[in-house]
Amino acid sequence: MLHYTTAEEAVALVTSGSRMFFQGAAMTPNKLIRALCNRYNELENIEIVQMHTEGEALYTQPPYCETFRINSFFVGGNVRPAVNSSYGDYIPVFLSEIHLFFRRNILPVDVAFIQVSPPDQHGYCSLGTSVDVTLPALSVAKKVIAQVNPNVPKTHGDGIIHINQIDAAIFADEPIHCTELTEPSAIEKRIGYHVAGLVEDGATLQMGIGGIPNGVLSQLGNHKRLGVHTEMFSDGILPLVESGVITGEEKNIKRGKLVTCFAVGSPALYRFLDDNPVVHFKEAAYTNDTAIIRKNPKVTAINSAIEIDLTGQVCADTIGARQYSGVGGQMDFIRGASLSEGGKAIIALPSMTAKNISKIVPYLKQGAGVTTTRAHVHYVATEYGVVDLFGKNLKERAKSLISIAHPDHREELEKAAFERFGSNVVACTRNT
Repeated sequence: MLHYTTAEEAVALVTSGSRMFFQGAAMTPNKLIRALCNRYNELENIEIVQMHTEGEALYTQPPYCETFRINSFFVGGNVRPAVNSSYGDYIPVFLSEIHLFFRRNILPVDVAFIQVSPPDQHGYCSLGTSVDVTLPALSVAKKVIAQVNPNVPKTHGDGIIHINQIDAAIFADEPIHCTELTEPSAIEKRIGYHVAGLVEDGATLQMGIGGIPNGVLSQLGNHKRLGVHTEMFSDGILPLVESGVITGEEKNIKRGKLVTCFAVGSPALYRFLDDNPVVHFKEAAYTNDTAIIRKNPKVTAINSAIEIDLTGQVCADTIGARQYSGVGGQMDFIRGASLSEGGKAIIALPSMTAKNISKIVPYLKQGAGVTTTRAHVHYVATEYGVVDLFGKNLKERAKSLISIAHPDHREELEKAAFERFGSNVVACTRNT
């Protein structure tokens, strides 16, 4: 039987000099985190490793940040200021390799904070919608402190933990983080239309959440026999599952199953996930393993970017030298899709920012990270169309990318291409 204690008593297990792991996304154990922050003047030198979390992230704010230092594998808005300050940092890493930090003892974990469902009759709790890197962190953590919440969906797959592995537990009947499905903008719908034209019947999809993935998914209603093997998904897939468009019947890996390592969405999504054997939650070392991804047919990976230069270099995690997000799983799936039989790796982005700055640029900003190399990039889509860069030389790539840039920026990009390559790329005789 699981014995509950107070949050204050549970976090008393944390000692100065500890390295801590926080489960993330919708499973962020915020009641435990708040109680820990209340001890900031009793503790010192606490390192926190994590993926993306939800909530206010008090540990990154004054005066708590004098005690707690974040060392993050991905950067969300709640920790972005700290990561770009002296109180935190970011570790560049593929999502598929984060587990190695734990299992190879590169980042030993003293205490892990998690949020789980109440135990079943066998004593097992579900990690809910965030298995990702939580499972490997738990495998090495010296102490595990759980926030037990009846609102956590009991998901199928590998995300379970027995009560014997939990050193302290609190009960917290509170809503988990929700993100409602938003209507794609007109631009996102046009991008979705172009990308949907690349998706073949029987394809295996990888997508994230947000306007562009929703714009793509909203255009797939007439497709057939689609499958899902992704690192994450949200509400956009629900209509396609309910209408029978997504069946997974042509997948080679876990045929008929929706495979993911975490999910974020609305209460409707969480109800769909609860005790649903069709959805399998695996750790990221599995979902993002290129060798596994490529075994599925027609893997269609849809990822986005902050900017892309005229040769095809993609920056998706920084704005100049400022860390904005993280490498995540983009390269894992870009490569996996490219190696899949009939697969397609797609970078989809609006042609301009909200401030009318072109996202297709002559050169990446100074200090920008190259998330995906130009050798890996195949399809690029904006609201003005789709181009395939695979097999094209640098001048041909520039011509192709200029053709899907915003018309207001094409002349400027043509001039930049001429200065860079010493010839008029638009006048290239080869059809690109």
